[in-house]
Amino acid sequence: MTPPLRTRIDSGKYQDEAALIAALTKTAALTPEDRSAISAAGANLVRAIRSQSAPGLMEVFLAEYGLSTDEGIALMCLAEALLRVPDADTIDALIEDKIAPSDWAKHLGHSASPLVNASTWALMLTGRVLDDDRPGPAHALRAAIKRLGEPVIRTAVGRAMREMGRQFVLGETIGAAMKRAAWMEAKGYTYSYDMLGEAARTEADAARYHLSYSRAISAIAEACNSADIRENPGISVKLSALHPRYEVAQEARVMADLVPRLRALALLAKSAGMGLNVDAEEADRLALSLEVIEAVLAEPALAGWDGFGVVVQAYGPRAGLVIDTLYDMASRHDRKLMVRLVKGAYWDTEIKRAQVMGMEGFPVFTRKTATDISYIANARKLLGLTDRIYPQFATHNAHTVSAILHMAEDQPFEFQRLHGMGEALHQIVKARHASRCRIYAPVGAHRDLLAYLVRRLLENGANSSFVNQIVDDSVPPETVAADPFAALAPAETPLPAGSELFLPERINSKGFDLTHAPTLAAIDAARAPFRSHAWQAAPL
Repeated sequence: MTPPLRTRIDSGKYQDEAALIAALTKTAALTPEDRSAISAAGANLVRAIRSQSAPGLMEVFLAEYGLSTDEGIALMCLAEALLRVPDADTIDALIEDKIAPSDWAKHLGHSASPLVNASTWALMLTGRVLDDDRPGPAHALRAAIKRLGEPVIRTAVGRAMREMGRQFVLGETIGAAMKRAAWMEAKGYTYSYDMLGEAARTEADAARYHLSYSRAISAIAEACNSADIRENPGISVKLSALHPRYEVAQEARVMADLVPRLRALALLAKSAGMGLNVDAEEADRLALSLEVIEAVLAEPALAGWDGFGVVVQAYGPRAGLVIDTLYDMASRHDRKLMVRLVKGAYWDTEIKRAQVMGMEGFPVFTRKTATDISYIANARKLLGLTDRIYPQFATHNAHTVSAILHMAEDQPFEFQRLHGMGEALHQIVKARHASRCRIYAPVGAHRDLLAYLVRRLLENGANSSFVNQIVDDSVPPETVAADPFAALAPAETPLPAGSELFLPERINSKGFDLTHAPTLAAIDAARAPFRSHAWQAAPL
């Protein structure tokens, strides 16, 4: 990527949200009649899901224990914190802290799922065993049960996590995952396998992940039997898993070490006749990611391979710019790309990081409706670039699906969903429209599950989430599939920017984003006069 283009991409990191949404609304180019038809089709999909299909476990679980409830927050905190718990005693203390204070009884019998109700019983009993604040003989008895019962409770919590893992992880090994995927492939679905694991911390981690990806590609190759790469399974890779210092400050190392690793995986995927998709990560790494992607895309040996894929996050104000950049790369290098459009997985982190750093803006949209509009507008953009880009729309939202079907006409594309989520929606759409659907399927051991699971809970746990609302019959279908263009209004309580974070007590200190090209250029310009300045020091 040329430096001016990198500067252009970073210049869009902290855009004015209102002005950008106005531009995206024009890009979407939907008339009031279009929007009305899309919302009506989305509401019909909601009715079909509710009347014809049993909702998935994730939808049922979030309907009962969403992030709007104290109990849902306690469970999410427990799951996330278990990632860092070093020993059994700490696990016991953590369970007591998160489970005992919550009112589990109010959830008993509310869910239509026996599994969720059974979980509620277990949590309610656990909470009563751990609640030893009441004085008297009963207090001593409960304390004794608590001492005897903590190992049992710890085992139960671990078992619950494993059961959740079975719902959202296709298999512990790539072989087991592919075997389990066969029955869905027989129905016409395809898969993109994701080897679970977070960012590499050491070179040894990076080498292990690289070997894991290589072995997975070799295994998946056995199922790549079609001449059309879109019909074959694929793999998703994280650049942060392939280098322990995947950051702008280490750009030289990243380009020297990471590019050859990704290039080797891409060449292996090409030889297998499958797609390889580069997952999106934090906003700080976006420009660096594009540099790595272009360096690999320029490899002459990849000519003629249409399977290189990139994920674009619609919650970022630069999503449209990234799509334009990828199209430009594909044109200059005479390639075809797969582009997976997603809503985005790191919203909470991006918001809080910008605030703590003292930034005046945010690298993501601050309202869900803005992200929905961005998704539809950038879907429209992708559908107009199919000479170089094969659009892949990852969504569990009935309104979004209806908008894509309305805009697509005869353009080639595919839908995508997460394994364990959105089954009913995509099954109905596939039957009605004969659309392609690919399932994003995590593969890995239980110990690697929790970080992935917590991201899914954060993405879908709010009351406004489609996944949360779909099983709640008290929410009308028209509300579930509401038009985001009509719903968008100025935020009543806008999120405080970084400078406002600690008001009224004090103004937050000004921060500098040292991954942001314009900021780095401004710092260089400010210190340039002093490069050759001769300082004179003498006693006063």
